Amino acid sequence: MRKYALFLLAVIAISLLAPAVYAAEGAPAEATNWVAISAGFSMAIASAGCAYAQGKASGSASEGMARNPGAGKMIQNMLILALVLIESMALYTFAIIFVKVK
Repeated sequence: MRKYALFLLAVIAISLLAPAVYAAEGAPAEATNWVAISAGFSMAIASAGCAYAQGKASGSASEGMARNPGAGKMIQNMLILALVLIESMALYTFAIIFVKVK
């Protein structure tokens, strides 16, 4: 745990010092659209998180229905609700990216 905290502190320190290191005095000849690049990474991370969560939820629901077939309908309804809420995370990420990237 101590190594993790030290690593996290080092990452935060580097993140705070990075803008000062990369500050340019004059206007750059060609600007990079970092918002679009970071938006692509954030959408990939959100999609990966959604895929993992949906797979985990579907697997658990399948196990629950296999163990207790009488509760299958209730488990199926809860699974659909959970999948909708999980998928909304990716849609919210996409909406934020769509607004930010021009």
